[in-house]
Amino acid sequence: MTIEIKVPALGESVTEATVGQWFKKPGEAVNADEPLCELETDKVTVEVPAPATGVLSDIKVPQGTTVAVGTVLGSISEGARAAPQPAARAEPAAARPAPDGKAAPARPAPGVPPAPAARKMMEEHGLTAADVKGSGRHGQVLKEDVMGAAAGKAAAPPGPAPSVAAVQAAAYAAPVTAPVPAQMRAPSVPNDAAREERVRMTRLRQTIARRLKDAQNTAAMLTTFNDVDMSAVMNLRKEYKDLFEKRYGVKLGFMGFFVKACIQALREIPAVNAEIDGQDIIYKNYYHIGVAVSTDKGLVVPVVREADRMSIAEIEQAIADFGKRAREGKLSIEEMQGGTFSITNGGVFGSLLSTPILNAPQSGILGMHRIEEKPVVRNGQIVIRPIMNLALSYDHRIVDGKEAVTFLVRVKEYLEDPQRFVLEL
Repeated sequence: MTIEIKVPALGESVTEATVGQWFKKPGEAVNADEPLCELETDKVTVEVPAPATGVLSDIKVPQGTTVAVGTVLGSISEGARAAPQPAARAEPAAARPAPDGKAAPARPAPGVPPAPAARKMMEEHGLTAADVKGSGRHGQVLKEDVMGAAAGKAAAPPGPAPSVAAVQAAAYAAPVTAPVPAQMRAPSVPNDAAREERVRMTRLRQTIARRLKDAQNTAAMLTTFNDVDMSAVMNLRKEYKDLFEKRYGVKLGFMGFFVKACIQALREIPAVNAEIDGQDIIYKNYYHIGVAVSTDKGLVVPVVREADRMSIAEIEQAIADFGKRAREGKLSIEEMQGGTFSITNGGVFGSLLSTPILNAPQSGILGMHRIEEKPVVRNGQIVIRPIMNLALSYDHRIVDGKEAVTFLVRVKEYLEDPQRFVLEL
């Protein structure tokens, strides 16, 4: 019995996707619910599971093809058996036991190329796929894997030095040639095309590019800045971080405080939590806060829903879960829809100051940055304090400058006096 493999429903407002990596080849055995291929949508990458146990009969849609919901991707012969492999087939290196009896480290499956950034770094360090153990999905080699392999290669002890006799023999054997003056040497003309790499943009990256450009073209976007003394929050974290992690199973970070501070400010300045729809302004009396998460395939913004009803611990747990599943490609489309305000933290990458771009149709986004110790004046004395720059990008069509500045001042006040969270002042 032949069963068709179809593109599943991908979520609200998502009607098409791009076929990514196929994990199986025609003739190979598959188990029910085993991932067969990836589909890249404009929001997430989803896996297509096998509808039954059998053998993959054929692949009708190759990698890189755009397909609609319901398109037949291939078929499975239910109950069939995979063709036997030739007896003389060599055992893959990854499956052979190591000389010490331990299993050799897993290598990426055939057809799973390294990430583009990882491939470039492998070329720079003279590494091959056999030198790097992939930690990505399905064994894909990531940039971090190459960095670790390169560090191990640099730390490896040098080989034995050649003997004096060998060096002398090589010197006598070398032909004696007169050096060519530098001005007479033929210039080396590198082939630029051979050193270029053309990689097709993923559907997620295409959508990010389109949405960001649309936001620039549509909104009257401005950015206002302020700074915040993080002493109080950092002291609070230092005092309770161990107890917090023991109680809730997650680290006490900064994002929970920032989400709470933004919600308090949004209540006072509702225009920042609103959006424009034609000639109408829609004021949102709920607080779904989007938190930007960086992945290998681009930036995604999962949404912490009803964040105003959550404790700091619940917010931190939700963000930690989003971050883990975003890097694994397991976020659903619904989890990235419906946000009313967004927060992005460029500080984790070392950013000192930036102008974040709006996540349309939202009217505001807060940018966090790295914390630096700076001299400031307190009570007439110059003291050193941990200072973070804050940036609020906003849609000037709906948010006035006074409201934007007031919003950022309120965020600053809440963070510098976190006791106000408890009293909701």
